Amino acid sequence: VMVSVSRPPRSVLVCDSSTFLHEKNRVTTQVEQLHFNYKVSLLLPECSSAPSHLDGVLNGFSSFYLIRNLPIYELLDRDFLQSAVFQGSVYGLSYRTRIDEDNCVALMPDGHLVLSLDKDSFEVLGVEGKPSRFNHRTKSRFVVSVDLCDGSMAPGGRGYQRLHTGLRSRLQMKADFLLSHHPGGGASLQALLSRYDWSEHRPAVSSRTLTDLSCPTLLTSDLQPRDSHSVLEWLGAVDAAITEDGGELRSEPDQVSWSRPAAVPGVFSGAPSHLCLPVRRRHLEQPRLASWASLTVHGFADSPVCWGRDEHGALKVGENFYSLLMFQDHSYQLYLAAGAHDSCPP
Repeated sequence: VMVSVSRPPRSVLVCDSSTFLHEKNRVTTQVEQLHFNYKVSLLLPECSSAPSHLDGVLNGFSSFYLIRNLPIYELLDRDFLQSAVFQGSVYGLSYRTRIDEDNCVALMPDGHLVLSLDKDSFEVLGVEGKPSRFNHRTKSRFVVSVDLCDGSMAPGGRGYQRLHTGLRSRLQMKADFLLSHHPGGGASLQALLSRYDWSEHRPAVSSRTLTDLSCPTLLTSDLQPRDSHSVLEWLGAVDAAITEDGGELRSEPDQVSWSRPAAVPGVFSGAPSHLCLPVRRRHLEQPRLASWASLTVHGFADSPVCWGRDEHGALKVGENFYSLLMFQDHSYQLYLAAGAHDSCPP
């Protein structure tokens, strides 16, 4: 009997090692290029309850909004551009749209509007774009990327009017849309929200206590790049609460535990890097606790963009995430991952 085994989907993993004490470390620049994220996971070894110094940080993420059936041309509304987009205070993503089948939209924090469109929708829209790099041979999908802050897209100009007319009168594209803002930017969204059906949500913090969890001996500051996949597999298993043999990890909140993972689902732009400082200063600098902590940020699988403004394609897996391992000596290991055919992370 002949059995055909398909090749596993290709993935890209970049490992970067440095120290927070080095003034030229690139960790913030690197992780802030993953713009649309849906969950933050924090793993603190030998921590049986929520550290008080992290409570405020974990509960301090901005709220976000789900706008139902939003006409995409509303993102070009002049008042919305002036009060929100030009100020760099908002970002958003179409909700429950599939990057390999549906029309998807992303409004980036730097003011770029990215549309991933099927061929028919692209032709109806009638603006410049380029074939998707994931099916460039068949040319069945196209990407339109516009800098709304560029002078050529000023309201009333030819570029602005062409895109606005295309979205409003020709394509008439609508989608459920997740919209969030940087701290202090909520007021700029009120005029837009008042015209549609919307609901406000706050990232929810959940935590659990895991017992009898053995730590890999290689989790030290001299961790070698060849061990990267093993480390990520272990961190992923802990986050999913499964054992190596596929069983479920025991969760007993009333017992003193070995570790405490915390997950914060929501919509986040860039890096929740403000989590790093309290973890390093208040947790890792306590000598009686474990010598490391980890922070993992998970990107949306169906976001039109992945790292930076590079196109993202789900195809088979669609992963885009990073894990940051921090050690007591202020060194760190940063793992940046991308899926099949995505560009290499920074």
